[in-house]
Amino acid sequence: MNFSNKLFLLIGLLLLPSQLYAQESTHNEQTPIAAPITPAPEVPVANDEQVIADSATQASAGPKYVPMDAKAGFGMPTDKAIDFQDQKNELGQRAYWLNNYILLPIITVISLFVLGLLFWVVVRFRRKVNPEPSKTTHNTMIEILWTVVPILILVGIAYPSITLLAKQFEPAPKNAVTVKAIGYQWYWGFNYPDHGDFEVVANMLKEKEDAVEGERYRTDADGPKLLATDNRMVVPAGVPIRLQTTAADVIHSFAIPSLWFKLDAVPGRLNEKALMIPEPGVYFGQCSELCGALHGFMPIAIEALPPEEFAVWVKEQGGIMPADGVAKANEAEADNEIAALAG
Repeated sequence: MNFSNKLFLLIGLLLLPSQLYAQESTHNEQTPIAAPITPAPEVPVANDEQVIADSATQASAGPKYVPMDAKAGFGMPTDKAIDFQDQKNELGQRAYWLNNYILLPIITVISLFVLGLLFWVVVRFRRKVNPEPSKTTHNTMIEILWTVVPILILVGIAYPSITLLAKQFEPAPKNAVTVKAIGYQWYWGFNYPDHGDFEVVANMLKEKEDAVEGERYRTDADGPKLLATDNRMVVPAGVPIRLQTTAADVIHSFAIPSLWFKLDAVPGRLNEKALMIPEPGVYFGQCSELCGALHGFMPIAIEALPPEEFAVWVKEQGGIMPADGVAKANEAEADNEIAALAG
């Protein structure tokens, strides 16, 4: 290496620390850091399908069906009672009046009269007092009395009884709500032909200690033991009901004591009877025809709702109200007429 190259190398070595210091000081200076840019949130643009879906959701967010709590002593048996259940419709009240104010007093008077005659005969005509028995074979007055008086009693009983019987079997009006109760071994099914022909199946609820894990069990809100069901026969209150009964296997009997209603359910036959429930509430009954091993576990629970709440229940079951069906039928008929005119 010649002298000039050595000179330049020496000068470079002398200048190197100053350059390194300059670079280090440059890096130590704080430089502003740009804040991250947050993009503005995108506002979704609702298309027509989204608008329709939102409208349907809002429409479906209307009133919901909530099962009615069963009230103690309302439409159900009560502890230590010896009388009929409280009657909740006109027919039941009429029958209760006939039993308690016509039949029961007459039966009581006749029973006491016969008992009194029996004691009188035993005392008056005993052998010690009457050693020579009477030879009388006929007494015209007594024979007239014991013929005429029973006839008058029977006529007095017959008129209100036949009137009640006739009223019990008056056909339901044309605008009545039709419900078909179908007896199975051993549960009930309720069909609604006027509201889309759907069916609700009702089984007796088990007690908490008898239910398996995850199975619904009875609570006081459902009703009394052995009478509460997982689903109820729901009907509108204050509206005439055309209740039809039939069975799928053996003879059952649909009975609701507090509504004065009992009608056999016979396989292959459709029985019908009108029913009116004026007051909203829950009414309980049982199958009243011996129908097999689990006959005692076929309860009936009827829930009468105000008509507007009944309409909500029907729609939740997937059914339709008759007015809606008529409107759709009229709309379809109008569309057919327009199509025919256009063609």
